[in-house]
Amino acid sequence: MEESGTGSEILEGRNILLAEDNDLNAEITEAILERAGIKTERVEDGIQCVNMIEKMPADTYDMILMDIQMPKMNGYKATQAIRRLPDKDKACIPIIAMTANAFEEDKRDALAVGMNGHIAKPIELDKLLSMLSEVIRQQENC
Repeated sequence: MEESGTGSEILEGRNILLAEDNDLNAEITEAILERAGIKTERVEDGIQCVNMIEKMPADTYDMILMDIQMPKMNGYKATQAIRRLPDKDKACIPIIAMTANAFEEDKRDALAVGMNGHIAKPIELDKLLSMLSEVIRQQENC
């Protein structure tokens, strides 16, 4: 029987774009997501992330998990670039910050640039899945 309360059924079969420059962090996150039935595709910096969103059809990804500290373009700048895209469906994609910085000001900074949520590393399975479920539920009204 499906565990109730986690909302994990809402995540099954979703596609997430993972923007993460660290191979080990990416592997761990991908393993967690795959166990929850979520497909992932990975890019290694903010520029690749923005390019992927621009290039792919609007409904390709359900969400972006965005590392903040990446080379070439950080997660904040990438989020701002995505939010400014002319295609409203692409500009509206839920983006969750993933960062080792878990201070209140980091959460505020993430929300200020248009991110939908913030999760601290190391990633905890339950917190990640409940955050993803919550953001997808809220997305119905973008």
